[in-house]
Parts: sequence; C-alpha cells; structure tokens
Amino acid sequence: MAHGTAETSSSGAGSQRPVDWGAMGHLFIRLARTSRPLIRRFSSEFIDKEQRSLKSGEVTQHETQNRSAATMRLQTESFTTEKNTMAAQQQSQTITSTGVINQHLAQSSHQNITFSKGLSTKTIVSSQSSQIMNGQNIKMIEGDILPASFDDLENLCAKSSPQEVEKAKEKYKSLLEKAIKKIKGIKGEGSKQVPSILNRLNEMIRKAWEVPTHGHELGTSLCNALRTSGGLDFLLTNNSDDEQQFASAKLLEQCLTTENRDYVVANGLEMVVTSACVCTKNSNSVDHSRVGTGILEHLFKHSETTCSDVIRLGGLDSVLFECRKNDVETLRHCAGALANLSLYGGAENHEAMIKRKVPMWLFPLAFHNDDNIKYYACLAIAALVANTEIEAAVLKSGTLDLVEPFITTHNPSEFANSNLAHAHGQSKHWLQKLVPVLSSKREEARNLAAFHFCMEAGIKKQQGNTELFMDIGAIEPLKKVASCPNAIASKFAAQALRLIGEEIPHKLSQQVPLWSTEDVREWVKQIGFAECAPNFSDSRVDGDLLLQLNEENLKNDIGITNGIRRKRFSSFNWSKRSPSTLLSLKLGAHSAKPIWKKIRKI
Repeated sequence: MAHGTAETSSSGAGSQRPVDWGAMGHLFIRLARTSRPLIRRFSSEFIDKEQRSLKSGEVTQHETQNRSAATMRLQTESFTTEKNTMAAQQQSQTITSTGVINQHLAQSSHQNITFSKGLSTKTIVSSQSSQIMNGQNIKMIEGDILPASFDDLENLCAKSSPQEVEKAKEKYKSLLEKAIKKIKGIKGEGSKQVPSILNRLNEMIRKAWEVPTHGHELGTSLCNALRTSGGLDFLLTNNSDDEQQFASAKLLEQCLTTENRDYVVANGLEMVVTSACVCTKNSNSVDHSRVGTGILEHLFKHSETTCSDVIRLGGLDSVLFECRKNDVETLRHCAGALANLSLYGGAENHEAMIKRKVPMWLFPLAFHNDDNIKYYACLAIAALVANTEIEAAVLKSGTLDLVEPFITTHNPSEFANSNLAHAHGQSKHWLQKLVPVLSSKREEARNLAAFHFCMEAGIKKQQGNTELFMDIGAIEPLKKVASCPNAIASKFAAQALRLIGEEIPHKLSQQVPLWSTEDVREWVKQIGFAECAPNFSDSRVDGDLLLQLNEENLKNDIGITNGIRRKRFSSFNWSKRSPSTLLSLKLGAHSAKPIWKKIRKI
C-alpha cells in the first residue's frame, strides 16, 4: 500500500508545509459565507461497472471492473475551489470443479483539490493505490476438505437433467465422506477446526435440500452418506465442548431422515434428546431454540415407543415451553412437533398431551399469522380429534373451528411451495399415519386430511413417486371421500386422485331421496355389495325407494339371501354417507312405512 501527498504554490511565497485538511475545510466554509452575493455550485458524478463471467467445461472465470469519478466545484466573485476524485478497482477470479481459486485484486484512487483566490493558486494532491496478487492455488477451505462455494448446487433447478443431478450427488457425497474421514482423524489442538468443518457440512446439506424438485433426492443421498461414512457416530459421541456440541446438533437437525432417525433411536436417543432440550433452555440464542425444537420435531415422527421415550426425557415439555417464543422458525418446529406426536403418539401419549393441555397450546399456534405454523397446528388438532377418548377435551379448546377457514382460503399446490419444510413432501410412513384421518367422523378432520393428500399428490407426481399412495392404502379411502357429499373434502380428494392418475368415483348428492338409480348403484358398490348392484338397477331403485325397502324386499327382490349380510346392509351407518340426513338406517318387517319421513324431521 503506497500513500503520497504533494503541495505546490504559484504565489512564490514561502516553504512547503504539510496540509492541514481540517483547516482547509473551515477556510472554504468561511470564504463561502463571506463571499456573497454571487455563489455558484457545480457537481458531476460518473459510475461505470462491468461484470463478466465465462464458463468453459468445469472452469469458471469471473471478472469485475468498477470505475467512478466525481467533480465538485464552488465559485464566488472572490475565489474558486474545485475537488476531483477518481477511483478504480479490478478483480478477477478463477474457479475449477476441484475448488481451485486463482484470485487477483487491484485498486487505486486519486484525489485533487484546487483553491484559487486572486493570483494565488494552491493545489493539494492525495493519491493512494493498493494491489493484492494472490497466485496461489487455494484448492479447498477448511483444511483442504470442502469447496469455497456450492455454486453448482445453487444452479440446479427443476429442469436440470438427471445427469446433472447425478453428477452433483456423486461429487458432494465424495466430499462429505472425505470431510468425515478428516475430522475423525483430528487430534489435540486440531480439534478446534471441527466446529467450522461441521458448519460447512451443514451449509452444504442445507443447500442440497433447497434444490427445487431434486432436493429430496440430493438431501437424502447426502444424509445416507453421513450415516454410512461414520458421520452420525461422530456426531453422537464426539462433543468435547459447547461449540462443537452445537455444531453437531445443527448438522444432526438437517440430517434426521427416516433411516437416520432409526439409527439415532437405536444408538443415542437419550443423548440427542438431552442435547435438544439443553438447546431450548438457552434463552439468549434464537439459533439454539431453532435447532433444539427442530431435532424434537423429527424424533416425534418415529414410533409410538420413541414418542413415549422423548416425552419421558422432557421433549414435550421443552416444545411447549418454546411455544411461548415469538420466533417464527422456532414456532414452526413446535407446530410440526405437535402434529407429528399427534399422528405417531397413540392413545397413551395422547393422554399425556391432554394432561399438559396441548389442545389449548395449539389454539394460539393455529391463530398465528404464519401459514406454516397455522397449518401444522390444525393438522395436530385434526389427528387428536380422531381419538374418541379425548375428543371432548379437543373440542373444548376451540382449535378445531380454525381448520375450515384455513383450507377454504388456501390452494394445496401453492401452499406446498410456500416453505421448504413441506416442499418435498412427507415420508411414506408419515402419510400412512394420516390415512385413518380420512375416515374420521369429524368433517373438519376429513377436510384437512384430504387437503394434505391433495398437496402430497402434486409433490409426489413431480418426484415420480405416485405409487406410494397405493403402497400405503390411501387410494380407496380417497375414493370414498371423493364420492361423499362433503363438498370440501370431496373436491380435494378428487383432485388428489386426478393428479396420481386414478379414476374419480361417482359423486353422490347429500340428499338421499334425490339419488338416481345410478347413484344408488354406485353407493351399493361403495358399501361392499357390488354383486347386488345389478339387482338394484334392474329393480330401478332410486333414493326415495331405497329408503322404503324392508327386509323382505332385500331377501326376495334384491337377492340378499344371507341373513347376516342383510343385517349388515340394514345397519349401515348413514352418518358416513350423509351427516345431515339419517344417523342410521334400520330395516326390518316393521319398516314398511316410508322411512324418508324421518329425514324431513332432521
């Protein structure tokens, strides 16, 4: 770095002296104030910026040039002062696929101030320049392990080819395995590098998850590599200080996929839950709260036994304590954790939730401005209300009333893309836990379950994984919901079936007496009497006539000769078909009177 100043005078008066910049500034101001009435001010500014990027194969060259110039002039009848400033900066950088960086930086500036009064002229020149040349090959950062940037991950998009995705996947799997091997071999003073390396791994995996459409494949691949390379073991057993423990917790929170959750539960559940609870108790750090609740959110979607263990170790209490916080990301994890516990917990853990007044805690979450918090709070309450033993306590909280306003004002596909938390969809096991909610007797629960399956259908279609719905047994429940009179649930269920390429069933009216013979035939199929459907059609049984059938008609005219089957047909629960008509249909010898009269009373 070189600096220089020079002073010249045309008045011939005296010797050179250092310039007093402060005095000169005050002099200009005094002269400006005392040199009225004529004052002219002139100023101009010029800025030029050029940026070029050239990519050839696996080599990328970036070059940036910045140039600026400014002129300021103040003129009165008695003096003139002028200031000219020029600056230039040039930077070039070369990055290869191995992370090699050749970097060059040069910058310079020049400043000229001229002051004239009468025959005297004074010029002050100040210039400075600096040049940094770095010709070294900086292959990697963090001890020759990880690249300086993850540009190739950031450049992947939904339209990226399978070859590009596979190339990125193999590259970063290799880098992750090398990084884990490196940190496992670090001893003594070198261990101070470990938190920094773990943080870089965390950033790398986070960027992999963020890739549109392909993020699930990339993220899952890296998480599997972390487990198979011994990285999970390292995170569970090597936490020598607070900094390393938190760095390990952050990375773990990013990597708790289904397989990794299994591994953690089998090899270090208590340690991980304890670490997560410690994070939530660090009231001065938002980052700690986010990581702690994020880990607990993942652990609550493993199994009923694991949920019991996490509750016993203080996990649920920590989540409820964090519900008091204002941080949106933390509350998202809390809502997700309670939704997972509601789906995976089972009856015993539901009782523990009621004991801790979880439905009451869900109310402010379901009322939150953030859609993600609101949605998973509603999902939690919908899953809880399916348990009839705690239904009264759930209804008492009033949270269930907030479900319908949400789903009627949101679009499933748009909501899916609103947050990375559900942009890649839920796991097969998680969705399997949601299937029974489609058959809940509560309309609000059915509506929300259908909404979620509609959202998941769009996501899984993009991922090419629609066969998952057949594997988890969701097709038939979706068809039943799609054909039901419930307008909201049937709309979302039909949309889900359409997205995954399934046939959309015949939709029935909510008014049974208005059913056509075709409606009756479809309904008979849905309740498990498909072989009798032609007989109903041949007898031209419509909705009005259906409600007048007695046991003799079923036996002699419809052909249901088996008495037990007639009894099952007669005891069909109409609340599943038409909540606003009949609670049940009891057919017998006494039912020759028109049963539809009962409908009019309801």
